Amino acid sequence: MKKQPWYIYLVLAGLLGALAYIGYFKPRQAELVRIRTERVAVEAEVATLREKKKQLDQIEADLGTLTASLAELETIIPRKKEIGEMLRAVQQMAYDSDLEVVRFTPDKENAIDFYAEQAIPIEIAGTYHNLGSFFNRLLHYPRICNVDDFTILALASQTDTSTIKAVFTAKTYFFLDQPVEKKPAAKTKTASGPELVP
Repeated sequence: MKKQPWYIYLVLAGLLGALAYIGYFKPRQAELVRIRTERVAVEAEVATLREKKKQLDQIEADLGTLTASLAELETIIPRKKEIGEMLRAVQQMAYDSDLEVVRFTPDKENAIDFYAEQAIPIEIAGTYHNLGSFFNRLLHYPRICNVDDFTILALASQTDTSTIKAVFTAKTYFFLDQPVEKKPAAKTKTASGPELVP
């Protein structure tokens, strides 16, 4: 081969470089772009999963807190009717306060949404101080027990251990197994006059 001018070598080197680029480097470049795109997608998915993991951890923490709150609330408002237990507790509080339970008659329960209210008319006799002691014990009773319609009357025949009679309604509450279905409001008809016939 004859000695060729330097630019021919330069052109041949450029052609070899172009062929190498087209045959080897360009497909590798496309593969590299695809891998980078996949990496960005995977990193975005990992970031999304980390955020969801944080949310899941927060939900699990909230669930634990709510479960503890529910257990605490179930001591205040039980899942089932416990009138027998309440009767024994009220009688024990009355006896501990030196009061006599004259009447304890549970009324029909009143279902309200997801819980029911049980009214219990109670009549007790004793002294004013002992009545205060009884209500203090009732105040510290772990179940919710509201006192309504409270009346104190002096007894006609008083003794050292019995000077007053108290009549009141104790209301306690418990959860229902099934929430009460709300009835739709009744449709009212509008009053209209007689129809006119042409």
